[in-house]
Amino acid sequence: MLTVVEKVVFLQNVDIFEKVPAEQLSYIAAIAEEVQYSKGDVIFKENEPSDSLYLVIDGKINIEKEGKPVLTAGSKDAFGTWSLLDNEPRPVTATASDDAVMLRIERNDFVDLLADNVQVTQGILKTLVKKVRGIVEKVGPGSARPV
Repeated sequence: MLTVVEKVVFLQNVDIFEKVPAEQLSYIAAIAEEVQYSKGDVIFKENEPSDSLYLVIDGKINIEKEGKPVLTAGSKDAFGTWSLLDNEPRPVTATASDDAVMLRIERNDFVDLLADNVQVTQGILKTLVKKVRGIVEKVGPGSARPV
């Protein structure tokens, strides 16, 4: 099992938390539960209620939509990210393609943490804005209208 300090070091290298000050990551580390899955275990299924973000420490996770591969998540990848921000059903199925060790952050714990910690909230919002801007830039000029 990872210590809080080891979790903080790991979280520093995960993109969604890249703008969160290092000293604030200890709050996230405190609510991150280490979980293990064996090869073939289903972590969650498409259309199930979403309630947790997963961060891969070791192993590989296959992400599929309607039985078709979408991507493979590996070390330091996050998946299920949107479940921290809304409670829409899962759009994909996640299955361990190898034995895997991950951190799981549950939405209720995360929302409580955000309510009490502005710096964590600001750091995550900055990262999300950066990602959305990157998507808009890929779409190309003229195809997206400013709001």
